[in-house]
Amino acid sequence: MTKNGKYILEIINDSEDHLTAEHIFLRLKEKNEKAVLATVYNNLASLYEQGMIRKVSVEGQPDRYDRIKRHDHLVCRKCGKLSDITLEDLSEKLQAQIDVPILSYDLKINYVCPECLKKENGGNNR
Repeated sequence: MTKNGKYILEIINDSEDHLTAEHIFLRLKEKNEKAVLATVYNNLASLYEQGMIRKVSVEGQPDRYDRIKRHDHLVCRKCGKLSDITLEDLSEKLQAQIDVPILSYDLKINYVCPECLKKENGGNNR
């Protein structure tokens, strides 16, 4: 793994946020001012292919990158906010329903976040 690849993996694993490539690029520039955005995209593709990071795709939003730790996501249908949620691991239940090996799954639950609900309701919580 390249030095930049190690930095990028460290940035993702140390973050509680769901970072875009651009966010990662800005953090990488703090460690290596000569880094370019193409380096970030190439390393993200490699780290994802190797199963070292997760890529979270949300319609209408840039891809975001996340640590590999087992968890699921809540996605606000209004603003695109992405939040972690830890639910029961469904791997065994899913595997029992299909005839091919499951490598992994990515559960995204769509909802409307409290901030968007408040805006919808004119500032009221309900």
